[in-house]
Amino acid sequence: MNRRCGALAYLVAAASVVLLGASAAHAATDPPAGGLPGVAVPTLDWADCGDGGYQCTPAQVPLDYRRPAGTQLTLQLRRWPAAVPATRIGTLFIYAGGPGSSGWDWVQTFATSASPEIRDRFDIVGFDPRGVRRSQPVNCLAGPAYRAQWAQVATRPGPQSLGTAVRLAKEWAAACQAHSGGLLPYVGTKSQARDLDLLRAAVGDSKLTYFGGSYASYVGTVYASMFPERTRALILDSGYDPEKYANDPYAYDYGQYKSTEDAMYRFLGWCAATPGQCAFAAGSPAPTTADLAAKVHTILDSLTANPIRDAAGAVAVNGATMLSELTFRLNSGTRQWATLGTNLHLAETRTGPLMYAITQSDAAFNAVNVAVECADRIYPRSPHELRTRLARAAADFPLTGPGMAYGPPAYDQTHAPACLQWPAARHSRYTGSYRAHGSAPILIVGNTGDPDTPYADSVALARILANGHLLTWDGEGHTARRKSACAEAYMYEYLLRVTVPPAGTICRDAPMPG
Repeated sequence: MNRRCGALAYLVAAASVVLLGASAAHAATDPPAGGLPGVAVPTLDWADCGDGGYQCTPAQVPLDYRRPAGTQLTLQLRRWPAAVPATRIGTLFIYAGGPGSSGWDWVQTFATSASPEIRDRFDIVGFDPRGVRRSQPVNCLAGPAYRAQWAQVATRPGPQSLGTAVRLAKEWAAACQAHSGGLLPYVGTKSQARDLDLLRAAVGDSKLTYFGGSYASYVGTVYASMFPERTRALILDSGYDPEKYANDPYAYDYGQYKSTEDAMYRFLGWCAATPGQCAFAAGSPAPTTADLAAKVHTILDSLTANPIRDAAGAVAVNGATMLSELTFRLNSGTRQWATLGTNLHLAETRTGPLMYAITQSDAAFNAVNVAVECADRIYPRSPHELRTRLARAAADFPLTGPGMAYGPPAYDQTHAPACLQWPAARHSRYTGSYRAHGSAPILIVGNTGDPDTPYADSVALARILANGHLLTWDGEGHTARRKSACAEAYMYEYLLRVTVPPAGTICRDAPMPG
């Protein structure tokens, strides 16, 4: 699963912040399944995908659940059928995170790496959620225009940083409205949870079995809160604190800034302590963590002052693009730290995979990422608070914070300038309680060293849910599945038999290879 200052008068004058405010569902109406009167359960016509035993089908769902007989969206689903139908429990829905990741693609990775009993006893179903890839994607800026935005960003704050961030976000929001204005009000998590409930009914399951990591943990939380009696087993891996995410977004963003910076310094600390394993530290006599952080700053500053250009002379790689790629690679955890050290060493000579150029794929992923989070979250309508909050993030986390706080709309904590100017209504924003009273036991899994979703969020989610149970992995990286064999064994046992680990369980195993 993926991702990526000045006075108030200056902000208002120079940055010009403007606060903008055919159905194929053949089944009979089924209010209990759809959750709303008049919502029809789609018929699924599974057929071979032509890619090695997987099956595919479209499913139509209402664009606007307030008008279920109106315009329909087509979602694209893919499944791996249970290998032993006689012992089949039901369907395991796997929901991709992001927002913006493809569940359709993830089915193959999940199915081939799951335990034999999971493969034997569940149909494993993933799909592209509304607005993603094959399911009417959100479109904002095209790749070249988005790359041009990144070319305007520095990784150290300056007098123009805030004005630039607000201007780029305004351009981005306007492009989203121009290309996907009819879809934007309906991509939020409340609509996604309703889609999931229709698909649960369409496969014939009376209750939902679900695996969701990162943002998909929020989808699962909203689902359980809306339909607690329809839950069988839900795993929320790298859980969100739902109250902060939806209702206190600056505080939520600050936690993400902190997690990213802390993870970067833990990596650099390891690198300084083990120069024999980390090429980035190998040439320095007795390097300290601070020494290596200064070296990272030097590389970023050099790329900002003298970017790598493409054949046409346009900026392809600068400090901002390298920082984005560097922080993304922290998600893999300690098993990739040696490789990351090598890549940073290569970056000193402006070579290697950290010399990353923004692509059309980045533009597509971030279009959904921003659109969903701006549909879900309402930032205070105050340019002064925007200035103050971004300045604090940049000052408190000076290595990774400024490039994200003042960059173009991208991944998660970078969204405040765009959401403050979001042009679409928020008809799909969930505003209810997150207690999920009456649900089945829900398993929340958190990593103590998660660089993306703070461990404290998983702790908070387990406390907020009336029937939440926390499993901890004492390790680095984003999400525990395919990192901790111990956590994975507990997760699979829970999916199969709805048995939660004993309270206070902490896995301390070494990370799985990968």
